[in-house]
Amino acid sequence: MDLDAFSFDPGQFEPHVALAIFIAFGAGVLFVQACFGLFGQARTRQIMNRRLRFKERTESTKELIVELRRQRALDEDGDFKLAIKWLNRLITRSGIPFQPMQWVLMSAGFAGLVMAVVHVRLNNLPLAIFIGIVLFFSAPILTLKYIAGQRAKKLAKQLPDALQIVVRSLEAGHPVPGAIALVAREMPDPIGSEFGMAADEMSYGFSLANAVERLAHRAGDPDVDLFAATVRLQERTGGNLCDLLKTNAHTVRERQTLRLKVKAASAEGRASALILTAAPFVVMSAVHLLRPEFYGLVAGEPLFKHCMIGFGIWMVIGNVIMNRMINFRF
Repeated sequence: MDLDAFSFDPGQFEPHVALAIFIAFGAGVLFVQACFGLFGQARTRQIMNRRLRFKERTESTKELIVELRRQRALDEDGDFKLAIKWLNRLITRSGIPFQPMQWVLMSAGFAGLVMAVVHVRLNNLPLAIFIGIVLFFSAPILTLKYIAGQRAKKLAKQLPDALQIVVRSLEAGHPVPGAIALVAREMPDPIGSEFGMAADEMSYGFSLANAVERLAHRAGDPDVDLFAATVRLQERTGGNLCDLLKTNAHTVRERQTLRLKVKAASAEGRASALILTAAPFVVMSAVHLLRPEFYGLVAGEPLFKHCMIGFGIWMVIGNVIMNRMINFRF
């Protein structure tokens, strides 16, 4: 190998080449930074928040309120639109735009796909139809329940900051509707749109207590219920709303800190439950891959099937007990 080709001669170094390299490197850094900046602005505009985007399209506050309520499966008066109240409550708290036909088509497509796969793999049409029907009805409900739970957690996490904004706005001399509207302008979803709907309802004639009570009804979180109870108490008994909201924000932060401590303390139990649940499936899968005849010779025996059903039931009972042991409600 010729090492002279890799040698560096200081006499061959030209300043204009170094300057060009430096300019190109700087341009690349600026380009990447600009891309991140544009993405961040687009992300911020997307997050800040859905109510503000609707507000740009509507001409009056009444149209804005009606549209936001329609998106949450509520009627023009803010009451539940569907006859099934628990389902309507779940849809409202999930924050997903209410599009029933699209949901039905998506659920039918997913259920049909799973049904076809089960029928092809097991060649059992009744079982495939049963699984498809169960998925068609249960998949949307489970999805809505999960999204509603995540949204409620995020809203509760944002609530202390929103209360701090309200408190500082009141201390600066702003009226209560202006303080609520400030949260709607400055904070992202979900709390931005929720406070925005409350501000719109207040500007439309609702009292603070009624608007906050409807907010808690839409949110479905105990911390928001505490905030609504504080406002109702202040309206009935009087007192300094600013001081009460300060105490409320401190209480909510302390409750969230306690939840995190409980979650950290129960992490070992949750990890143990996960390991104990996954271990039998991992071992059985490994044995089946290494020695297919180990379970294949007895897979058709009635005793083996009954034992597997019993093991599954016993595992479910064990997981329920461990979940009760590590799940603290307060």
